[in-house]
Amino acid sequence: MIAVTFALPAESSAFIRSLEHRERKSFVVNGSIDGKEIIVLHTGVGSHKCEERLTEFLLRSKPNLIVSSGFCGGTGDELKPGDLVIAENFSDKTLIKRTHEILEEVVIGGMFSADRVIDPAADRYAIGREQGAIAIDMETATIARLCADFAIPMLALRVISDSPAAPFPAPPEVLFDVETQRTKLTSLLGHLTRNPKTVAQLAEFSKRIALVKTKIADTLCTLLREL
Repeated sequence: MIAVTFALPAESSAFIRSLEHRERKSFVVNGSIDGKEIIVLHTGVGSHKCEERLTEFLLRSKPNLIVSSGFCGGTGDELKPGDLVIAENFSDKTLIKRTHEILEEVVIGGMFSADRVIDPAADRYAIGREQGAIAIDMETATIARLCADFAIPMLALRVISDSPAAPFPAPPEVLFDVETQRTKLTSLLGHLTRNPKTVAQLAEFSKRIALVKTKIADTLCTLLREL
């Protein structure tokens, strides 16, 4: 059995549609690809929620492999939305080599897991320089630590959804509230009312995210069939 983690269902929806024999229960979706058992686990956004959910899952299940997947942000100008990234510092070396053989286009580099959404371009550039990271997320470090504790091989394979050159269309706290794990519609509508130009930017962002979701879904299906 292979477990694939995503922070949110909004990231995993295209991949889940690719699964056969789907069965959803709370934040877990069971399914299969070509007869292989696949479990999708939605960890929530941030280390606290991720640790809570993944620990609960691992206390009752022992996957052969965990793939930490979903979205991540670029820390520089080299990567663009849709590019695939393997977190070299969090992934099993044998899995990195095998994945690169299957997915030649993937970029291998450091990943930094932050304790908040990093938005300003200046902050992202700084993290890239100081941490030697090509990408940033909020859960992979926690997933890697728990995989080590439970002796489960892990691959961190994510897709770039945003970057300094392709930023969020609104402040992160407007788009998603980490504490409540959802978008507060009143805050979003208020922001759009005060900043009407954001409506078009949000529409473009939605199109970008749809393409990114399809890219990671297709990539995971290709990889999981071969592993």
